[in-house]
Amino acid sequence: MASSVAPLALSASAAAIRENPKRIGVGKRGDNLFFKGKAFGRVRMAVAVNVSRFESVTMAPPDPILGVSEAFKADTSDVKLNLGVGAYRTEELQPYVLNVVRKAENLMLERGENKEYLPIEGLAAFNKVTADLLFGANNIVVQEGKVATVQSLSGTGSLRLAAAFIQRYFPDAKVLISSPTWGNHKNIFNDARVPWSEYRYYDPRTVGLDFDGMLADIKAAPDGSFVLLHGCAHNPTGIDPTPEQWNKLADIIQDKNHIPFFDVAYQGFASGSLDTDAYSVRLFVERGLELLVAQSYSKNLGLYAERIGAINVVCSSSDAAARVKSQLKRLARPMYSNPPVHGARIVANVVGDPTLFNEWKQEMELMAGRIKNVRQRLFDYLSRKDKSGKDWSFILKQIGMFSFTGLNKAQSEHMTNKWHVYMTKDGRISLAGLSLSKCEYLADAIIDSFHNVS
Repeated sequence: MASSVAPLALSASAAAIRENPKRIGVGKRGDNLFFKGKAFGRVRMAVAVNVSRFESVTMAPPDPILGVSEAFKADTSDVKLNLGVGAYRTEELQPYVLNVVRKAENLMLERGENKEYLPIEGLAAFNKVTADLLFGANNIVVQEGKVATVQSLSGTGSLRLAAAFIQRYFPDAKVLISSPTWGNHKNIFNDARVPWSEYRYYDPRTVGLDFDGMLADIKAAPDGSFVLLHGCAHNPTGIDPTPEQWNKLADIIQDKNHIPFFDVAYQGFASGSLDTDAYSVRLFVERGLELLVAQSYSKNLGLYAERIGAINVVCSSSDAAARVKSQLKRLARPMYSNPPVHGARIVANVVGDPTLFNEWKQEMELMAGRIKNVRQRLFDYLSRKDKSGKDWSFILKQIGMFSFTGLNKAQSEHMTNKWHVYMTKDGRISLAGLSLSKCEYLADAIIDSFHNVS
């Protein structure tokens, strides 16, 4: 029932005027009042009896990553830097649309392709090239149809769909998440009602990998747990296991009958090589493990707003893959019905065309190379300007678009408040948002914040 409202035509004083207008020079014509020759419309007051049904809804906190961009926009400083959101920028710090993306879109226009609904599982050509790109076209799991691939809403949507699958078919399982991890991982599993716990990953003493702690925590977890792993360019630290360490991890996970769950958001974008960045996933597949992989094309093709990605489930048989795919589709239908077509066609055109594919690899090498150059320049300035003898070499050991600076929350806030450098409070900076010309300024800010803020 709607809230009741009690209209009051006149206030008490107005009513008195209506009853005796001559005493105070007020006249009446129809429903209007006159005072010294001026007309006033009918006076009404509305009193709300009920408060909003949504009164108990509290204000949500700002997103820890996207909120950084909002604060950056409000800053009027000429020297401000946005190193919060992981989005590639040119040396002029402008958004970049890949040339192969423009060519693929021109092909779509020339063909006059329609905008009809895709099937629930997405564009078939996209799903094929996606599995080929990730596992290798000649991989036996691809050739024998052991991979269930469903196009989804970029990496986040793929993770969310997989989380719903875990909740339905593995209700007693727990997901192990690295500490720290990408800020949205915990939200995704919380909203899917999938329990999770953390395994050690980052060692603040060395600003490196706590590999012994990582192994111990994964070994101590209940058998059959899902282990969320970053395929390459770990977010937020930029610290990856070595090939030897990946092999040891595979041993432990296989012994514990865990299920690996890879988040691959930077294939080709981290090292500049698609094959190098797929090493960890392919290693676990070669071991014969069943696993999940969430994919995104936001970074490596710059398709941030197109929301293009996929969830892949590698099974021990083609029959199991077919059944898994059917249930992923069943989960997707009430969640978002079917995925978008524009970005899927871009990926299918680029990866499926040998000429465009080679051009894409060259552009990825350029983007990855620019970030490596920025990383090197920042390290050079830090080493040259910091007279304390601190070892900044961890900057060079990290990989991908992010760098974990080792700054704590207070120091990160100092970076923003004094230096107008916007970053997440865990000390992560996006080198993709940094230019060579700004490296010295950033180095000054980091040195000041590290040494002068406890």
